[in-house]
Amino acid sequence: MAEAAPVVTAALLVIGDEILSGRTKDKNIGTIADYCTALGIDLSEVRVVPDVEDEIVAALNAMRVRYDYVFTTGGIGPTHDDITADAVAKAFGVGISHDERAVAMLRERFPNPADLNEARLRMARIPHGAGLIENPISKAPGFTIGNVYVMAGVPSIMQAMFDAVAPTLKTGVKMLSVSLDTGGLPEGAYGTPLAAVQKAHPGVIIGSYPSFDGQRFRNQIVLRARDAAVLEQARAAVAAMLETLASPNPAAPPATS
Repeated sequence: MAEAAPVVTAALLVIGDEILSGRTKDKNIGTIADYCTALGIDLSEVRVVPDVEDEIVAALNAMRVRYDYVFTTGGIGPTHDDITADAVAKAFGVGISHDERAVAMLRERFPNPADLNEARLRMARIPHGAGLIENPISKAPGFTIGNVYVMAGVPSIMQAMFDAVAPTLKTGVKMLSVSLDTGGLPEGAYGTPLAAVQKAHPGVIIGSYPSFDGQRFRNQIVLRARDAAVLEQARAAVAAMLETLASPNPAAPPATS
């Protein structure tokens, strides 16, 4: 029997006071989740931490030993509150200084020496031993050290950086997904039998997701698994459950919630 492909896991550490204050609305979580799903990587955790070195170090050290990959976004710009690079260096116990490779990249954007000032050179400070992540948009690179990938917070730049690193990542078996509309049945009507279906199919992740269009609720049941046959068995069980519940039953009062 062929050995099952290993599950590849990842976590995302979002860094920035502006995210926690609500001033900046994060767009990177969904994008990275989409990337990971497409690559067959399970994005298993997301944390948001402020621009506080000890908080970043603690979160990073907890996550990097638990998951195959840790992606970080934010905090690698030119201002005083951009402390991610220093925090990563501290987490790994290595030094940090201006990296000549990164300086050369910045010179491409700022050929006039007067423009490559002290603040901009902060973006060339890289932990010792780290590799660089190309940034075709603004040239200031991200970097990778160990299993940690440090990327910009600006969504377009983060996406360009992820495009650069994606081919280097190991991938697992992609998660398959199927959705079933409940045909107007409310969650309260199928909650108990759906739990029974889940118990009978432990290899499938089953979730119920309501949405509201301004006038009425619509519910979908989403099933996810890596094995197509296992997924189909669970889908058939959910479909049969919904069909049974939708059948007329004069003895039962109509469901209201």
